Order: sequence, then structure tokens, then C-alpha cells
Amino acid sequence: MTVPQPFQYQGSKRALAPLILQYLPPGTTRLVEPFCGSAALSIASAARGRVGEFWLNDFNAPLAQLLSQIINSPKELGKFYKEIWRADHADALEHYYQVRESFNRTQDARLLLYLLARCVKGAVRYNGEGWFNQSPDKRRLGTRPETMQASLNAISALLRGKTIVTALSYENVLANVRADDVVYMDPPYQGVCGERDSRYFSGISFDDFVAQLTVLNLKNVRYLVSYDGRLGSRSYGKPLPARLRLTLVEVEAGRSSQATLLGRDEMTVESLYLSPALADELDVHPSIHRHRRDEQMQLMENPVPYGKAKVSKRIS
Repeated sequence: MTVPQPFQYQGSKRALAPLILQYLPPGTTRLVEPFCGSAALSIASAARGRVGEFWLNDFNAPLAQLLSQIINSPKELGKFYKEIWRADHADALEHYYQVRESFNRTQDARLLLYLLARCVKGAVRYNGEGWFNQSPDKRRLGTRPETMQASLNAISALLRGKTIVTALSYENVLANVRADDVVYMDPPYQGVCGERDSRYFSGISFDDFVAQLTVLNLKNVRYLVSYDGRLGSRSYGKPLPARLRLTLVEVEAGRSSQATLLGRDEMTVESLYLSPALADELDVHPSIHRHRRDEQMQLMENPVPYGKAKVSKRIS
């Protein structure tokens, strides 16, 4: 299945979305993403008809506004993008910097679409003053207007009329989730960015985040969290504490580009945590999902102290 994406976005779970969606209970009414980024999981869920309603939130207001425009005004946004794309501009790099300066001055979300389509590796970077400062990718000129318009139209068709978009703090979102919601959280990894880093518009406090999860557990909210992981034997970020009683599913995401270049056989492993309420409903146990397609969900060789100790139930 081909799932549309609005733009490249570093850290997006687009490639892992089919696996993550296996942990959405049948008949999920609404999917809530407090750190939605490019909304990859919600778009994938809508494309597969898994969920009927969505709440997309990102504290980065221009990004949230851009998602709202993609959903509600795709034709107008596509037309603006076509006018600003200008791949045949005499100095395409200078044009990019001019657009970047204009975005930082006006915070016009439409300009952000061009920057995301054109910047290096789809990686959002901000300086200490909160200005977008990522450089352009000199090897490409960004998504062609006709391709972009098709993507915008497809995403709008999937999400329009069934999605709300906000730019609130994640704490505000979590305080207002419904009993029938499933929440997917993909916050900035504390092992990468700490509480503030130029690679993210805003970081979060590890202790505050754990406190929020504790409250969700008391409310029996069903949620999933992508939060830490490892590369080979090296971990990035400390794991969420065992007292939260989360069930850990490790996901092999493939070899990193750096490991490939160095000829190393190091696998990037992402951690996906399931809340007690969600794990109990699905009867899920600690497991590891192998990268090779011929391997299914397997019991972790060395189970960590999360969830249950029975043999892993496979979810298809």
C-alpha cells in the first residue's frame, strides 16, 4: 500500500507505522498524537481504515498550522508551493535562504512546507532564538509541485472532516484525552536532545514526562510511546522506569547509514512501550520484532522488567 506523506521529516515513524498500527485495538475511535510531527502514524492509520477520528498536536505552531492547511486547503497550499518552488531560479540556494528568512520573520506556515521539502534530510533545526536555521540540500531541489499537489490532495482526502489540529503543550493534550482514545507519543528522544536542542523546536523533561505517564496509568488510558533505543550494544536515552509497568516491544529498524558506510553490522533498535491498559487489552508481552521479513514477533532473549513474562502473543 502506498501511503502519502506531506514532506520528509527526520524521526518520522512512517517506515515503522505498519508495525505500530498492529498495537491499535480493533474499533479504536480516535487516535491522539501529542507530538505529531509529520502525522505519519495518523496518515497510515487513515489509509488503512483503522481509526475514524484523529487529534494531531504539535507545540511547533507553524508546523501544526501547516498540517491544518494540508488537510483543509490542499489546493490553495499546492498552488502557493508551485509559485515558490521555482527550481529553475538562477540561484536556487539563495532563493532558499530568502524563503527561510521570510519564514523566520513572518512564521507563515506555507513557507515551512517549501523549507521542509528542500532542507537537508528533512531535518528541522532551530537556533537558540527559535529561528529555523537548517541548510538546503544541494543535491536536490525538493518535491516537484505536481507530486506535492498529489500528496496534499491524498492526505486531505484521508483526514478532512475527521481531524482536529492544535498547537498545545503535550501536558494539555494528555489532560483532555477521552476514555475511548488511544494515544501515540513520539517525543524528542532524551538520549539525543535532552530538554533543549537545536534539532527540535522544543524538548521535554524526562521526569515531567514520566509523571504524565503515571497520571495516564491511574486513568487507565491506552497509550503507546516511542522514546529510546540502541545502536548495536550502545543505548541512547535511559529507559522509562519499571514502576510504570509498561510492556516493551523492541523494533529492529535496520542498519544505520553510518554503520553501513563503516561496514559494521550494527542494528538500530527502537523501543515501543505499551501502557498497562493497552497491553492487558491486547494480551501483549515483551518481545522483539526482527528486521528480516521472514522472522515474526519473538520473545525477547533477555526480557527487561516490563509487562508480563509469558510467551509473546503474535499480533497479525
